[in-house]
Amino acid sequence: MHKLGRGHRDKLQQFISITGVSEKVALQSLKASDWHVEGAIDFFYSQPQFTDSRHLEELYNRYKDPYVDMILADGISLLCSDIQVDPQDIVMLVLSWHMKAGTMCEFSKKEFIEGLQSLGIDSLEKFREKIPYMRSQLKDEQKFRDIYNFAFGWAKEKGQKSLALDTAIGMWQLLFAEKQWPLVDHWCQFLQARHNKAISRDTWSQLLEFAKTVGSNLSDYDAEGAWPYLIDEFVEYLNENGIIQSGLIIDSTLKR
Repeated sequence: MHKLGRGHRDKLQQFISITGVSEKVALQSLKASDWHVEGAIDFFYSQPQFTDSRHLEELYNRYKDPYVDMILADGISLLCSDIQVDPQDIVMLVLSWHMKAGTMCEFSKKEFIEGLQSLGIDSLEKFREKIPYMRSQLKDEQKFRDIYNFAFGWAKEKGQKSLALDTAIGMWQLLFAEKQWPLVDHWCQFLQARHNKAISRDTWSQLLEFAKTVGSNLSDYDAEGAWPYLIDEFVEYLNENGIIQSGLIIDSTLKR
């Protein structure tokens, strides 16, 4: 290894563990981004990456449905088994975002092949190597926001404007497990108790803003702010049920 200070050595190892590249390539990317690891990862993956179209076609044919020219739930299940990822793992949402997939649990041939090309994947080995990189994107605030907003259209039923409540709750629990919003369980309980209807795109996008800008003790909440009515009702619900007391969240399991 080149004569590097400890901080640079740690960054080099971190970059290699995420991308799986050689030390030489890692050094080039880190130097190009002034030793910012996230910037170096973006730089590395923004470079044109060679993929073999014949291998992409073989991958697609392995997972494609026997009756329709698409990859459906069974094909995705086989893919998950091949890359050793649980189908419920959030990394499958990140993959679908890269593929610009229109609907959950299916990929068109165009989505699948173009998505893999953009990731530089043309083999199962490369697929497995890219998983840490896809996970790392959830830690980038702007990318997390993009993936969060993508999830609404991806998860809703075709032809519907709103997202079914059960699906929305499942997606929120998945996404906020990553972003760690302490009120997510209370939000889901509130919706089941008081709302029990589909979720609009406006509520979906504004909730991330609320989780990001309003502290978990609601100290930054402005009742005159332009929040959707559902979020205002949620704040009332928290106060009515004594869930926020003296600036602390009271665990709902202790109140039963």
